[in-house]
Formats: sequence, C-alpha cells, structure tokens
Amino acid sequence: MRRYRWIKWRKFLLWLVALVIIGVLLWVGGPSSWNVALSILSLLFQLLFAVLFMIIQFVALFWFLARGRTYWILPGETGATWDDYRGNPEIVENAKRIVTLLKGVKEFKEMGGEAIRGFLLCGPPGTGKSYLAQVIANEAQVPFAYASAPSFQNMFFGVGNLKVMNLYKKARKLAKIYGACIIFIDEIDAIGMKRQGGGGGMMFGMGGGSGLLNELLLQMDPPNLDANWFARMLRGLGLRRKKAERPAVLTVAATNLPDVLDPALLRPGRFDRQLWVDAPDYDGRIDIFQYYLRKVKHDETLTPERAALDTIGYSPAQIKHIVNEAVVMAHQRGAQLAGYEDFRAAMETYEWGLKQPLRSMRDDEKRNVAYHEAGHAVAQFLLKPLDRVWKVTIIRRGGALGLAATKPMQERYNHSDSEMLAEIQVCLAARAVEEEFLGKKLNGVTSDLQQATEIAGAYLGMVGMGDELFSWLSFGTRAEALKALRPKINELLKEQMARVKVLVCEHADFVHAIAAELLLQGDLTGEEIEQIYVRLYGQNRPVELVNMVGAAPAPAADKSSAQTPDDDDDDDLLPTPTEE
Repeated sequence: MRRYRWIKWRKFLLWLVALVIIGVLLWVGGPSSWNVALSILSLLFQLLFAVLFMIIQFVALFWFLARGRTYWILPGETGATWDDYRGNPEIVENAKRIVTLLKGVKEFKEMGGEAIRGFLLCGPPGTGKSYLAQVIANEAQVPFAYASAPSFQNMFFGVGNLKVMNLYKKARKLAKIYGACIIFIDEIDAIGMKRQGGGGGMMFGMGGGSGLLNELLLQMDPPNLDANWFARMLRGLGLRRKKAERPAVLTVAATNLPDVLDPALLRPGRFDRQLWVDAPDYDGRIDIFQYYLRKVKHDETLTPERAALDTIGYSPAQIKHIVNEAVVMAHQRGAQLAGYEDFRAAMETYEWGLKQPLRSMRDDEKRNVAYHEAGHAVAQFLLKPLDRVWKVTIIRRGGALGLAATKPMQERYNHSDSEMLAEIQVCLAARAVEEEFLGKKLNGVTSDLQQATEIAGAYLGMVGMGDELFSWLSFGTRAEALKALRPKINELLKEQMARVKVLVCEHADFVHAIAAELLLQGDLTGEEIEQIYVRLYGQNRPVELVNMVGAAPAPAADKSSAQTPDDDDDDDLLPTPTEE
C-alpha cells in the first residue's frame, strides 16, 4: 500500500517539476518563447477541435443509422377488423384467442399464467400475414409496430443491435401504458437463419452476423427487470420490495421459409405458437370475392362463384389485384360496369403478360406454331377430363410465341399414375404433331421436353410409380440418381410419345380444325374448342382418359393420311415458347 502511494506521489512530483521547468524557460526566454508556446497551444487546440468534430460527426452518423425504420400504429388508427380478413375462418379463430389474451393480460397473470411472447406466421407471399397482425392489434386495441427484418441489418457492427434494443424499449414503454404492445417483424428469416458457428464479429458489408439474432433472442425473452431510474432509486433506498414484472410485448413474425429459422427462435418462450397461413380454398375464395366485388361496380356475369373457380391457388393479394385490374380494363374500354370478360382478360394479362402480336411472322411459321399449340390442346382436351382447356393462342405473350393452358375444375390434392402419364403425353403432344402433321421437328419444344423429363423423373424416382420404390429425395443431390434413371426415363418418354402419336392421328380432324381456327382467330377459349369437338364428333368430350395407361400403343397411322401440305420443308428456327 505504501509503495502504491509512493508511486502515485512520484508521478505527481515529476509532473510538477516538468511544469516548473517549462514555466522558468518561458519566463527566461521572453516574448519569443511566449510566441512559440502560443503557436504550439494553438496547434494543439486545432487538433483537439478536429478530433472532437470527427467524433461528433461519427456519433451523429451512428445515431442516424441506429434509428429504427419502424411504423408505429396506435390503437384505432388502421380500423382493420375481423370483417376485413376473409378467406381463412380457422386462422381467424386462432387469432381471436390471441386477442383474448392481449385484452385480459392482467386477469391472466392473476391466474398464474404468462402472456405469450411470440407468434410465428408461415406461408406463401400474399396470403395476408402482415394484415392479420394489424387486425389483431386493432381488435386488441394495443399499439402496433411494423418493421422489416432486413432493415435491422447495417454495414456497421452493432447498429442493428441498437435498432432492435430501441424497438423493444419503446414497445415496453407503450405496453405499460396500454397494457400490451405488438411488434410485427416481416421476413424474419433475413436475420433469424440457423447459425453455422463462428458468430458475428466485426465486419464490413452487411454486418451483424449471428450477433443480431442473439440480440433479438435476448429482447424476446429478457429477464424480469424494472430498469427505469425511479424504480432503481427506490430499490436503492430499500423502499421498493415489489418483484419486477415484464411488460406484455408480443412479437409477431412472418416468413415464407420457416425451415431455415434457428431452433432458438422456435422454442417456447420466444415463438410460442406457429400458424401456417395458406392460400384459401374454394369457399374461402368465394368469401374474398364477395368482399371485394361489393366495392366495385360489376354486372351479373361476374359472380364470386365463377371467379373463385377460375382462381384456384390464388392468394388474397392476387385476388384483390385481379379484381382491380378487371375494373381498369372495363374503364379503358369505356364501360360503366366490369364484366366476366374483363376479369378473364385481367387474369390472362397477369399470368402470361400483354399481347404482343408478331405482325412480321411468315405464314409458314404461324402455321408451325398453330399446329404446335393444337397438339397440346387436343391432348389436354382428351387426356385431362378433370381439367378444362382455358385458352389456346398463337399470339405472343411475354416470351412465348403461343401457349395452351388449362384450369382445374376443382381443387386437387393428389394425382394418380395415369394422370401423371397423361401429363407427360400432353407435354409431348406438340412434338408428336410436328412429326406426324408437319413432317419435321421444331425447336419450340424445349420447355415441353424439360417438363416431361421432370414429371417422368418424379414418376420413377420420387413417388414410386415405376418398377422401383427408391426415392432420390433421400440423397443430398439427385444428379447421380437421375443419371442412373436416365435409360428408364428415356424409355418411358418414348413409350408415351408413341401413345400420344396414336391419339393425335386418330383425331387428325380435331387437330386440323383447331389449327385452322387458330390461324383465323389467333386464339380460342375452352368453350370454342368444345364446340369444335361436338361439331366433328357429335358428342361431348369423354369423361375418362381416352388413351388408357395399360393399353398397348396401336400401330402408327400412315403419315401421308394425316399430313397436310407443307410448302416449306426447312426447319425454321423459332424462339422457344413458354408453355403452360
């Protein structure tokens, strides 16, 4: 102890001696020495000022970057209610339980329970995950914070952590005032992905690493503490014995990729509950269309039932967009009411793009495209009785010279082996027509062959519909498995090609009639193709598969009887169309 004091006094004496010496030198040196000393002091002052200015700039920049890009919505500002969330009644029932807990936090705690801290919404884009969080906040009459997970990321390490800390700090303050608060974090997978070790150190670029995730984990499940200055002062004086309580802050997150989230996020105490928000079924779509069609002027041809049948697989966001686009198209043609044809045109534009006719295309090239799409249309019409042909066109849309599309007649959740083989035949029908009716092979079947190969590979190596029951999904990569399956896949494709050639040759008149109408009109609807079939064969289309899977292929028909005159036998290089 004495040694420590002696060292301390020795430093003081040395500094005192140094100052005395400097003072004596300045006194003896006169005005010239004073000027030099003043110059040195001025330089030191300027240097200190520059350093302080740089520090202030850095602090200001750090403060600006640390501000959260968060939208705060107080109770009653959105007005979104249960009546506005349509299409998924089961999800609404689950969400209402959350609202009940948020409204009765105090009573629930008195029963000995703890308020839930996390609610994870999973599902495809556009299914209403963020909107559901707004409805929950409005129905519970609690503040609502909307934040995007990528906005927490920053090029400076630690800034994202500050954003998360400030967000939860403000949420806890509001929770004390209103009883509870909701934080909604969209695209949580941007910061919540599984950690691969190593942690997040100091880095430039998108900084944070796992440190940002660690901060989120801490803020979602913090210790019970009361950190305000008044509570600390009372505890210091021994006047506060009450146990610290944790404000009711509910974190609602949304993601399209729940499988990539870190397990620490999904444990109880963080995201206690998980809810899958999927696209609505037929009844749900009817409910959504009733909601949106009430807001627009439309005629009697556009009904919720008819629209719901055409939009299988659509999300609520897509339905809202299509209804609005139908009104836009009706307005552009000068109509006062939107009709079904406007709705259909809006769907076609949304799915395939705007019409862009190629006026400079030669007649023989148009004929090639017409027969190509006629092959698809005939196979779709005859081999897929559970689907309806929606549209066949040879007018360019997007990157496709033509297309043939179908729509299911109802929701389908599984498919049989015969249906998968029929789908392969539909893909190969265009090449079959090219060979049988045009006498050549065109390059427009690129996507057709790709799709047929994928279906055949799944048929043999994934769903066990061939001779073997193994699945390539058990391997890390399916490349080796596909290489081993290549001979069998090719054999299956050749077999289905032989079957579909028999089909199109037996219905040559049907193929010629569709191709002729396409060349005349440019496109055909499913109803028009049905009329062509009835006119030719005097009956409606068969309800069973025309070409049964177990039947052996019949002998190939004579090409000369099925072929139509073709003035140009050269293989014209066409842009690869995008098929359905």
